[in-house]
Formats: sequence, structure tokens, C-alpha cells
Amino acid sequence: MKTKATCHCGAVELHLDLPNGITGAHRCDCSFCRRRAAPNVSVPLAALTVARGADNLTLYTWGTGTAQHYFCKTCGIYTHHQRRSNPNEYGVNLGCIQGVNPADYEPIPWSDGINHPSDR
Repeated sequence: MKTKATCHCGAVELHLDLPNGITGAHRCDCSFCRRRAAPNVSVPLAALTVARGADNLTLYTWGTGTAQHYFCKTCGIYTHHQRRSNPNEYGVNLGCIQGVNPADYEPIPWSDGINHPSDR
């Protein structure tokens, strides 16, 4: 499945290759993600292309700097992040994917980011 994801204002557009469709939606309860509460799906790095608005993305990172969270500078929407648990994957905001309503995927499970495996 090839699709796109956009921020709210449309300044940022991602192209996604999801060969198995949208699967494995989840939320994380780490100190950052629980404040954001946006469900996301995993894609390999090569399956995501910033098609428009790379210059409009801003980066937020902390701690180890491994997880890199991208937001639109204009509307503030979180679009995607490079995962700490697997730096070879991006997490993509489920609500940004074209034609997707996250409510259709409920219940969306929470993963234990408080006790992250990388912290052991």
C-alpha cells in the first residue's frame, strides 16, 4: 500500500510504502509520548520519503538523542520520529495518514516506554 501522510496545514507531506497496510498501531507511555498521545505505526526508514516540506520540519530530541521527533514548524503537528527502540524504523503519526481516522483502530494498545529496553 502506497499512501501519503501530511501535517495539518499541508506544508509537510510524507510518502509511505506500507506493503502490509496499516498494522501494529500503538501508543507509548514514555514521558514525551504520553503527553503527545498520538498513535503511530512503524515503517522501515526506506519506506518513508519526505516528499514536500523538509525545510518546514523541526526536530526535537533529548536524552540519548537516538529518538528524533519531527514536527511541522507551521502547525506544530508531530508527523513522524526515528525510533529509539529500533533506529532502522520510523514511527508515523497514524492521524496524519491520508484517509485514516485513528478511532477506527481502537483499542490501540500502549507500549511500556517508561521501562524502555534501552534503559536496562
